[in-house]
Amino acid sequence: MAESTITSKGQTTVPADVRASIGGVPGTRLVWTVLPDGRVLVRVKNKSILDMVGMMKPPHGKHVSVEEMNPWR
Repeated sequence: MAESTITSKGQTTVPADVRASIGGVPGTRLVWTVLPDGRVLVRVKNKSILDMVGMMKPPHGKHVSVEEMNPWR
């Protein structure tokens, strides 16, 4: 288990083995969540919604316009 210390300025260093595991480089964003039982969850925020562009293929079959989807037409 990796360990670090909080400085008087409230900063800490992410241990080298943890940085290597998460692919952490300068500028990597971490999201901190304190759980109700006092545990702290740290997530790496290294993906953007824009990274998902092109992941899904359009469905085959009939394409419907927005106007055709409106139930009041």
